[in-house]
Amino acid sequence: MPKSTSQDVSSAPGVQPSLAIRLMNGFGHISSHVLAFVALILVWQIASLSFVDQNIVPSPREVFHALFFGIPTRDLLQDIGSSLRRVLVGLTAAIVFGVVLGLILGPLKRVGDFISAVLEYLRPIPPIAWIPIAILWFGIGEMSAYFIIFLAAFFPIFTNTFVGARSVSPVHRTVAHSLSVGKRLFILDVLLPTALPQIVTGVRIGAGFAWMAVIASEMVAAQSGLGYMIQLNRLLLMSDKVVAGMVVIGVIGYLMNRLTLMLGDMLTPWRQKDS
Repeated sequence: MPKSTSQDVSSAPGVQPSLAIRLMNGFGHISSHVLAFVALILVWQIASLSFVDQNIVPSPREVFHALFFGIPTRDLLQDIGSSLRRVLVGLTAAIVFGVVLGLILGPLKRVGDFISAVLEYLRPIPPIAWIPIAILWFGIGEMSAYFIIFLAAFFPIFTNTFVGARSVSPVHRTVAHSLSVGKRLFILDVLLPTALPQIVTGVRIGAGFAWMAVIASEMVAAQSGLGYMIQLNRLLLMSDKVVAGMVVIGVIGYLMNRLTLMLGDMLTPWRQKDS
């Protein structure tokens, strides 16, 4: 009989991989990200050398010098804090309204179809297109940014929750009905666990959209934040600081994505990892 390899054992159902295998897998995952980052820096360096005017594409050295020495640390941290605060408020509101509305409308066939169809007309409108309306309604300030972020995150969260709520098996519904399960118990023990993987996916997508939307909204409808910083340095023709702000945005967006993936794995441990 052939000997089973560690890979076979780790992939067998009900068998937990050893600590060494998990460490090797984690190291391989991290190394692939490091290699991707190094490749990006190399392409960036080559692109910067292709232009005589370094203001068009500043080199990585100039950008990192601007990031660590050209931008005051206090100002940068304040801008990061402002952007994260806006995302937290807007995303939290989108999660509450999107999940609750999706869970309520999902099991309701006719009403759910009607309201979902109405929202489908609004969903293709880019969040940035709402900025003039947001300024008209709320003026330039926090409320306009919250509104844009909310819209950006709401639709993917609601859509995924709605689809997840409708994916409850008819068998589960029949069993719950035959056992005279109350609405509260049905929601907590049947509806929510079934829709949870879709909800997690919606929150992950919504968080990414919210982070992109806050930068766009801050360029127009705010006086602080990373988007405002980029816009201000663009007007001052400081391209190195503009790209430095973009680097910070990319790093924070990457960390947010990894955080949502970790939370998703914790909430839905039965799901196979998708990253």
